[in-house]
Amino acid sequence: MIKVLEGVTVIEQGTFITGPAAGMLLADLGANVIKVELPGKGDPFRAFKGGLYSPHYQTYNRNKRSIALNTKDEADRAIFHDLIRDADVYIQNFRPGTAERLGAGEEELRALNPRLIYCAISGFGNDGPYANRPSYDTVAQAASGFLKLLINPENPRVVGPAMADAMSGFYAAYGILGALYERNQTNKGRRVDVSMLEAMCHFNLDAFTHYLSEGEIMGPYSRPQVSQSYVMECADGKWVALHMSSPEKFWQGLANAMGYPELLQDERFSTREGRIQNQEDMIVVLRDIFSKQPRAEWLQRLEAEDVPHAPMYDSNEVLEDPQARHLQLQISTEHPQIGKWDTVRSPVSYDGVRPLEVTAPPVLDEHHDEIIRELRERQR
Repeated sequence: MIKVLEGVTVIEQGTFITGPAAGMLLADLGANVIKVELPGKGDPFRAFKGGLYSPHYQTYNRNKRSIALNTKDEADRAIFHDLIRDADVYIQNFRPGTAERLGAGEEELRALNPRLIYCAISGFGNDGPYANRPSYDTVAQAASGFLKLLINPENPRVVGPAMADAMSGFYAAYGILGALYERNQTNKGRRVDVSMLEAMCHFNLDAFTHYLSEGEIMGPYSRPQVSQSYVMECADGKWVALHMSSPEKFWQGLANAMGYPELLQDERFSTREGRIQNQEDMIVVLRDIFSKQPRAEWLQRLEAEDVPHAPMYDSNEVLEDPQARHLQLQISTEHPQIGKWDTVRSPVSYDGVRPLEVTAPPVLDEHHDEIIRELRERQR
């Protein structure tokens, strides 16, 4: 594993997803990420079936070390401030004003370390009419217009993973990396602010561009119509996804794979514009044909005709796929208390070297003595 951020120390005082996700992305690149947690309970995302090691917590906290400190306590706050003096980055995702009450406001920490990159992640920003509102993933998705693009109007319900949380963490890490690069030239720290609303509006940029440039308000089927994307159930109850895009050769290949070359002679489907306009009719035609063969047969036919496709896997199937196995996506390590721990590796490789090394998410306060010892050694 090539640790491009080796030597960078990050103090993460994050909870749930946004702050921990930002910290994990930096840890995956080799940063020394120290997770500061509340004694006894830790990150609230830890709680699970009477324990403190939930799958949710595990998802966003690998490659870190944990120390439990109550920064309202004078002695613990002193340790926290000592950590800040030696840090490069600090990350928090509290509501505006909370960090100041915990002795972790920007002004207080920057007085200790002028070179500190201070990252604050919020729901709606640090000021404005919504600044003090609580925000979670679905709230940010809805406020940004993104959720409206995911909801099936015929069966309206929230779907999918916590995308706004994860994307906010991604944008925070992106901002931190920019500030670290600038600091190499100026030797001064920056404040990095990311709100979930801003992050998801930017992630939803395509919808806003269509509106601002053409007055078009996109809906849940707008992109799939233009990109000509389909999901089809096969005879064995398994599913396959198609992304036909614009090249005509893909449609010719699909028609051949289906044994239905006359498909493109139908005036509804003979042009790209026609296929977009008549996508509902196309779905009916494809659905009938795909229901006649099992998925394995369709995968073979589609690959032979170079049609953009993939099996629509469940999570238990993905890592067994030959390409996923070739890329060594699943990696594991041993934790002294938890035992064998498996995860999906970082997608970023440097110079062809895959990041196959990982440390398991820490149990609460696992590295307290180790971190204090390192801190005292540096102070000598």
